Amino acid sequence: MNVPELLDDVETRLVKKLRLSRLKNKIVGKGYITGLRALVAFLNIPKPTIFMSKGASIRLCETISQFGLNRALIVTDAMLHKIGVLDNILAELDKQGMAYSLFTEVEPDPTFDVVEAGLRQYRRDDCDCVLAIGGGSSIDAAKVVALAATNEVEPAELVGILKGKKPSAPFFAIPTTAGTGSEATIGAVISDKETHKKELVIDTKIVPLVAALDPDLMKGLPAPITAATGLDALTHLVEAYLSGMANAESDYYARSGIQMIFENLPKACKQGSVVKAREKMALASYYGGLTINIAGLGYVHAFAHQLGAKFRIPHGESNAKVLPHVLEFNKGCCEGRMAELARMLGLGQKGDSESRLAQAFIDAVRKLIEQVGIDPKVKQLSPRDFNPIIAAAFKEANSTYAVPKYMSFEDAEKVLLGLAG
Repeated sequence: MNVPELLDDVETRLVKKLRLSRLKNKIVGKGYITGLRALVAFLNIPKPTIFMSKGASIRLCETISQFGLNRALIVTDAMLHKIGVLDNILAELDKQGMAYSLFTEVEPDPTFDVVEAGLRQYRRDDCDCVLAIGGGSSIDAAKVVALAATNEVEPAELVGILKGKKPSAPFFAIPTTAGTGSEATIGAVISDKETHKKELVIDTKIVPLVAALDPDLMKGLPAPITAATGLDALTHLVEAYLSGMANAESDYYARSGIQMIFENLPKACKQGSVVKAREKMALASYYGGLTINIAGLGYVHAFAHQLGAKFRIPHGESNAKVLPHVLEFNKGCCEGRMAELARMLGLGQKGDSESRLAQAFIDAVRKLIEQVGIDPKVKQLSPRDFNPIIAAAFKEANSTYAVPKYMSFEDAEKVLLGLAG
């Protein structure tokens, strides 16, 4: 018998039966967020130097070679290496006389086993810096390798907030998708091999020194991956805009990024070789990462993480499925903010109320999701899955996000019923 899980289940059932779930979430969440506000105000969150436009990845290689470093651990996945995405980058490192060790074992939703293998290779090959090339999975794995390497700890020991005592090894990033914004964030997500539960490493020391946003590396992305990663970026921007921790700086990034995604994601999905659209999507994704650092996320991510872990749904796709339902839940308390986004996107009619404009924004999000081909349903989901998903989502949201409005169990069940196939 697993006593902690049994106690959690009893508490969940009692809270639900007495209809105290919204009150409990509000009390617990407000307590955590008060501490988080103080922490964010105290932290000096760095921003990476950014190279952007065609050839940015080559310029980054030149820069790495000028840092006085000897050997880079390149963290990537086998497919990118196989299809030749790394060829020009590796050739440039060779040209610059920069030695490297190639680690290609990253898979989607990397586990601690993968990160530990990368760390062993870093130590074995006497590396002194880390270069991530790939999507969010490669960048997140590389972040934790770089931090663990200098702190001389195992990766799992870094789970939590500010667990690194020393700066990470010099770290550089070349994203090949436009979605996670991981090249800008202070967080890394690593999964448990057995349970697939996603653990968070949050530390200002894992922001790259330099990152390259190179649209040339994204031109070959298939439309489904382009769609899912682009909607991941949209979710970051929208959740940050509606967060209780949003401020003027995060609002600038969010508004700009949301507009770029609505204008460019359909183009990038239909005409993947259009460099300008790819460039705008890469910038929007980067802005999403910056907004996460300032304002955080919300219930969309809290539920999407659970659905992704349970049903092995790609993260961006999970976010896309959940986003409209959480927007509907938040509409009453966020009408003004959603109406601002609707006006920015040219939605609605002159004289429309904020309520109608907010609904117009939600409808536009649904239309965009449909337009790029994301199935809005989770066909495997059934009511017997609801309780553990809701409990885990509430635990994540209450301890991490400044949500604009707290859910009850009944609210959460409505979200999941809307998703069920």
